[in-house]
Amino acid sequence: MTPAHRKLVTGATAGYISDGYTLGVVGIALASAQSQLALTATWLGAIGSSSLAGLFVGALLSGWGADRWGRRPIFAYNMVAFVGLSLLQLRVDSATALLVIRFLLGLVLGTDYVVCKALLAECIPPLNRGRALSLMGVSWAVGYALAYIVGMMLEGSSPDAWRWILASSAIPALISVPLRLAAPESPLWLTGSAAKTRLREVFTRQHRAATLVASILFFCLVVPYFAVSTFIPQVMAALHVNGNKVAGLIYILGLMLGSVAGFLVVDWLARRVFVIGSFAVTSVALILSSTLPNALVVVSFAVFSCVLSAAQAQIYVYLPELFPTSIRASGLGVAVAVSRLGAAAGTFLLPLCVQHFGAGVALHVCTSTLILGGIVAFGWAPETRRIHLD
Repeated sequence: MTPAHRKLVTGATAGYISDGYTLGVVGIALASAQSQLALTATWLGAIGSSSLAGLFVGALLSGWGADRWGRRPIFAYNMVAFVGLSLLQLRVDSATALLVIRFLLGLVLGTDYVVCKALLAECIPPLNRGRALSLMGVSWAVGYALAYIVGMMLEGSSPDAWRWILASSAIPALISVPLRLAAPESPLWLTGSAAKTRLREVFTRQHRAATLVASILFFCLVVPYFAVSTFIPQVMAALHVNGNKVAGLIYILGLMLGSVAGFLVVDWLARRVFVIGSFAVTSVALILSSTLPNALVVVSFAVFSCVLSAAQAQIYVYLPELFPTSIRASGLGVAVAVSRLGAAAGTFLLPLCVQHFGAGVALHVCTSTLILGGIVAFGWAPETRRIHLD
């Protein structure tokens, strides 16, 4: 690792703090804005999931674009757009305007989810690749946890506190901008893949298995991650947990600690074993969450969030290793797009499901998704820890 490598990693991780912060802050902000913007359960679900819908579009388009024109252009300038959109939330005066801005923010985040993974995987020395990529998972979880903490501190401080809660995501993004502007292009892309890549190549016989495995695993991981995490105070309240905000804080801290644990052990365990085990543990923990007494519900949710976050740190390393350089960004784009489409649907449907069928049914649906991911990982996920990206 040279100073140039460290600067690249720092620029990526600072951006990922903003990514996690932006998606984590919306639940508390919407609860505060509900009366001012006259938000119904449908509007809450729509705005909560709009960033994830934008992620779908941004990831799909940027993956193909990064394979065709390079990783650096998107990596260098997407955080500039992110800062501007974040600050626009200070002027929001309607649910429709907030929905549009959150969608555009998600679109920018979708580009970041793709190019950061591709650029770091291709620039960082092989012995450091696992730690560098999993560090983005740590940064995302730190941003997510900070969003919850900042939201709790500012909530109720003024009628417009929710605007400042949303707009504060611009702060870490500003830190990343100068570091990203100085970033180099991927050497692997420059030496072997500066060709006109077509998106459909990820679905050819040679690559479709990797695309399907990556998409399904990421889908099954993030559906419960976002559905539960975005509305954790509401889920805790629906399960009649006393002090649901404190329980939610424990859950969010579990996300952060789990990402750190994933970072520490990322190179100790085989990628395949890590992924399969994570799906198994989170499935059991989420099943228990809907059946245990109140005090133990908090414990089971903490285990669920910790292991799920560790699995996300591992997935950040695993997915880029499934694809060759020529289609790596496109493959990542498809996987991220599919996962965020599912996460958007889950985030939109969870508050409605809790309202009409109860929290137990909502958690069982999320558990079924995790079980599906475990089955796919066990049956088709390859081991990639020792492969060479080129």
